[in-house]
Amino acid sequence: MKTAWDKYPQDKRNVVMDFAEGYKTYLSNSKTEREATKEAIALARMAGFKRLDEYESLKAGDKVYVNNRDKGLCLFVIGKDDITKGMNILGAHIDSPRLDLKQHPLYEDQGLALFDTHYYGGVKKYQWVAHPMSLHGVVIKKDGTKVDLKIGDKDEDPVVGISDLLIHLSADQMKKTGANVVEGEDLNVLVGSIPANGEEKDENVKKYILDLLKEQYGIEEDDFISAEIEVVPSGKARDYGLDRSMVMGYGHDDRICAYTSLMALLDVKELERTACCILADKEEVGSQGATGMQSRFFENAIADIMDKMGVYSELGLRHLLSNSYMLSSDVSAAYDPNYPSVNEMKNTAFFGKGICFNKYTGSRGKGGCNDANPEFIAKLRKVMDDNEVAFQTAELGKVDQGGGGTIAYILANLDMEVIDAGIAVQNMHACYEVASKVDIYEAYRAYMAFIKDMR
Repeated sequence: MKTAWDKYPQDKRNVVMDFAEGYKTYLSNSKTEREATKEAIALARMAGFKRLDEYESLKAGDKVYVNNRDKGLCLFVIGKDDITKGMNILGAHIDSPRLDLKQHPLYEDQGLALFDTHYYGGVKKYQWVAHPMSLHGVVIKKDGTKVDLKIGDKDEDPVVGISDLLIHLSADQMKKTGANVVEGEDLNVLVGSIPANGEEKDENVKKYILDLLKEQYGIEEDDFISAEIEVVPSGKARDYGLDRSMVMGYGHDDRICAYTSLMALLDVKELERTACCILADKEEVGSQGATGMQSRFFENAIADIMDKMGVYSELGLRHLLSNSYMLSSDVSAAYDPNYPSVNEMKNTAFFGKGICFNKYTGSRGKGGCNDANPEFIAKLRKVMDDNEVAFQTAELGKVDQGGGGTIAYILANLDMEVIDAGIAVQNMHACYEVASKVDIYEAYRAYMAFIKDMR
């Protein structure tokens, strides 16, 4: 079976492997949407990008970004063409399934201190127990002070986790369906067991944890009310496979497409059409809210860009959106030999076949999908072939097997041509997902070709 690896003989694979090293670093440092945004801004500024408010006006060649509450970005490279003729847009999301601490999370039960959580996104809850976990997030105190929290990823850090029931006492548990083997309200994170010295009152283990948090971070118990603290898998992204051909890590969905889209925009040179990279939050829970793709942030950012160019009008903005092309950069499901029955083999994504285009996603009769137009797909095929990009097409499993969604339909609702285009992964939404290095590199090349040549 011919694969994208065939394009890179043994003595020419360094380009693939080296690109994966940069991605592994980004993934390891970006376990929350805030961290992903911070890392993206750092990379962008090194590539010559500036905040919008650092420009008096904008012209062709300028590189600019707009920050959405530290939880998302829009980045632009201004092209030579009239911007109302449309942009080439790459859009990915930077949130991933996880566990969020509740606003009143800390409690004690029989001498153990625990955090109460609410899971975020679609997860198999049983996959999130008996793993080393880290705590990442921010606490905003009443006076506005921001406290960054990151515990569990340095070698010297402690980790936390959620216990599982031992097999010896699991007779009743093992009779449950997979959806209920672990209940959502049982995803409680064990964080301590030492009582505060000299304390005889109740909840002195909880008090000791609060004492530690106050001493090390200046956090009071009430500060959890205005905090966003996420429980995420501990550890760095790693090479996977004896041949090091894959990457295993937390958050491939969808930081793998965010990174490749971002790097394509950062590395592009002069452009005819303006190019944009969107890094959005909240996709895993429907894209609502001020930082989700359904907010007006994207349109507002474009309006501000047009204003800095001296060409803003409401009609011009509408024409820009209608004339734009977009790749909704999100992961697809890779074929897994352990579970072949869920796939229809002619329309399945495989490791090593390059970037994956999904004409539609959705579920149960394409419900909730964007269904890309064939005229747009034909143009896209030509761009990929002209640039010798390895690509494949797929559906997300057999008809009526399940399904999923992306941000594609949201942008399509703005009257632009959109298709889903991303990297196939295994273990999607588990603590540790897996992807092929050559697919990662081919996605980067595909995104570069799209923003450079799509017209």
